[in-house]
Amino acid sequence: MVVAVFFALSASAQKFEGLAQTPPMGWNSWNKFGCDVNEKLIMEMADAMVASGLQDAGYEYIVIDDCWQVARDENGEIIADKDRFPHGIKYLADYIHSKGLKFGIYSCAGTLTCQKRPGGRGHEFQDARTYARWGVDYLKYDWCNASTQDAKASYSTMRDALYAAGRPIVFSLCEWGTAKPWEWAKEVGNLWRTTGDIVDRWDAMISIVDKERDLAKYAGPGYWNDPDMLEVGNGGMTTEEYKTHFSLWCMLAAPLMAGNDLRSMDNETKEILSNTEVIALDQDPLGKQGFCYRDNGDYEIWIKELENKGKAACLLNRSDEKKTVQVDFNVLLKANTSYWRLDPYKLDDYTVRDLWEHKNLKLQGNTMEIELPPHSVKVFRFIPK
Repeated sequence: MVVAVFFALSASAQKFEGLAQTPPMGWNSWNKFGCDVNEKLIMEMADAMVASGLQDAGYEYIVIDDCWQVARDENGEIIADKDRFPHGIKYLADYIHSKGLKFGIYSCAGTLTCQKRPGGRGHEFQDARTYARWGVDYLKYDWCNASTQDAKASYSTMRDALYAAGRPIVFSLCEWGTAKPWEWAKEVGNLWRTTGDIVDRWDAMISIVDKERDLAKYAGPGYWNDPDMLEVGNGGMTTEEYKTHFSLWCMLAAPLMAGNDLRSMDNETKEILSNTEVIALDQDPLGKQGFCYRDNGDYEIWIKELENKGKAACLLNRSDEKKTVQVDFNVLLKANTSYWRLDPYKLDDYTVRDLWEHKNLKLQGNTMEIELPPHSVKVFRFIPK
């Protein structure tokens, strides 16, 4: 018995296996609502995710970000804001589960969260048991007010706490990339932020993409680079720019956490977020993050390897002017990096599909002239015949 208990405790220094085999998809409250969250809002978002068809497109997590918690009781138990969440968090989790969705919550590795609410430091095992009891499926764990804490050690403590609590919970490390989590977090969590917070502007979004280009080798099934949540539909970018934003996140095998008001989406926003052909790149079981194959300044080509010898190519016009480019699809098909050695490919063995136009290309030879509006993309999938 002593040996068995010791083994169980030793095994607790592990993360749950089998979670997040593809990048998590869902919705998070922060980008649109910030600290203004409540029970009614979150329930309505769950309803809207189902009614809008986003659930059918693969979105499954409803995640409350900061400001749901207000204090700890005399025993150290975390207390939800009773004015905002009058029925408690378990009630909300049960409601979300009743919709066939999964429930996520937020805390922080520091003593306080970013909005000065109680953090998790010193209460990791207690909080993990509480989250398990409530029915939490996803934990976003921030890095504010962490003082001199070591990131790897702090996040490992919460990993061990989640494992000991016994409920499989996807663990999202929100450390902003300062301690290079891609180098160590594979054994700690399921996804880790690689940059600071996204802002709903073209320049902010594209600067995050630049920081992702050398990180492809660190991602795979169960462990993902996280360039932060989606801004699609929040109004700071054009429809074309949002299509680019969404496409690049899918090429990067990034978690897809919508951050808009799902109750009032316009048609363009809904079409972007529910483009299942582009989402399929993100959710491809092979789990390869895309890479920048060619950088011609304002014009880039990104490549993503897919299962069954498939491939995706994303043409990106970063400039403020329209571009006309000559594309050799045979070259794109054979694009490679030092990370992966691919077998020889023949273009005749593939159908080339435009994933935003939802149609197959009728190629005359290997090349085609393509127009790219400012800040736009073209995304193609090479589908084996």
